[in-house]
Amino acid sequence: MGTNIKILGFTGSLRHNSYNKAALRAASELLPEGASLDIVDLSLIPFFNEDLEAEGIPQVVADFKEKIASADAILIATPEYNYSIPPVLKNALDWASRGTEKPLNGKPLAIMSASIGMFGGARAQYHLRQVCVVLNLLPLNKPEVFIMNASTKFDQDGKLTDDYSRNAITQLLQALVDETQRLKKI
Repeated sequence: MGTNIKILGFTGSLRHNSYNKAALRAASELLPEGASLDIVDLSLIPFFNEDLEAEGIPQVVADFKEKIASADAILIATPEYNYSIPPVLKNALDWASRGTEKPLNGKPLAIMSASIGMFGGARAQYHLRQVCVVLNLLPLNKPEVFIMNASTKFDQDGKLTDDYSRNAITQLLQALVDETQRLKKI
């Protein structure tokens, strides 16, 4: 495959040793040939406020929107907070949806989650899918990647050691690349 598929990845977790950040790092090791992954830190994006927006889009938000616009596809690794997505993730998506440029519109999306619980972040993923409707993001339905009992799947350095989860992420990334190519008719 000669065409490079540019994937932008981010998570709603701010925790330094986040399992979802570690899952994104694992994804960067498991990319199909011809794909690249740029992982963005959402921690510097201010909380959305129309007064702030009226003063001018903060540069960090403009940079984030530009990265989305230049990406071919999106990969989100989301933790689950109270059966939903974390506020930092929702906030970033809200900022990206504002203005005349809609960089998320029509982008293929892969979702994965890691959780110390037995559901692996499933409820957050389903809630994120609801948010995707208004954003017109195009989430993949299959495969689903839920890294359950994450504390047993990563080593002390944050490396994903679970072969089942690594294989699931590999399949998800291949499906994302395949769908992106299909949509772009590459």
